[in-house]
Amino acid sequence: MSKRKVKSLIASFIALALLAGVEYYEQRKVEVPYYTIEEIPAYNGENYVVLKNNQPNFTEEDYENTTSFEMYSELDYLDRAQTAMANIGLDLMPTKDRESIGNIKPSGWQTIKYDFVDGKYLYNRCHLIGYQLTGENANSKNLITCTRQMNTKGMLPFENQVTEYIKATKNHVLYRVTPIYEEDNLLASGVELEASSLEDKGSSLSIHVFIYNVEDGVEIDYKTGESKVKE
Repeated sequence: MSKRKVKSLIASFIALALLAGVEYYEQRKVEVPYYTIEEIPAYNGENYVVLKNNQPNFTEEDYENTTSFEMYSELDYLDRAQTAMANIGLDLMPTKDRESIGNIKPSGWQTIKYDFVDGKYLYNRCHLIGYQLTGENANSKNLITCTRQMNTKGMLPFENQVTEYIKATKNHVLYRVTPIYEEDNLLASGVELEASSLEDKGSSLSIHVFIYNVEDGVEIDYKTGESKVKE
């Protein structure tokens, strides 16, 4: 292949990446390997399933940057939040209380109540990277519509685990969350969450899971966010 054709292919690739909302940090492309929903087992009552024996998809290059950072992909053509990634250290963690995020309405947002749901409301505005980790709050690129169950029983335990590790060791954690949408659904079927202790390349902390966006007892239409009580 000629050099001219190679340059043309590279230029085309970069253009497509920019159109898809791929962001760059310090000239370094953030790789976003993820699973399609067809590759993930159907929900069977557990809030999450372990992927790749809890080994994240971070690259050697990811572990080389020891400076804390956070980054958020652009919303896609359906205004759906995409991958969020951070290298979390104590310096990123919030020092003040969280403020209201009620002005943000992520894709698929519905205000629905069920008496049997914790807190009544079916849906929460779910941070891809939790507020306790980076202090990022009313950022539409970091929020998806998730069930109360996914927020408190699925994501929160992992966020707490990462927070406790960082505070105990003062080390960093590579952290990436990728919402998984089926076709043009406005509601994510769940999220792929990856976390790895940076200084020892995952020896102390290694997480790779898919967390289901479900609420027991509720049937959800992921295309629109509408729902009803399961019969």
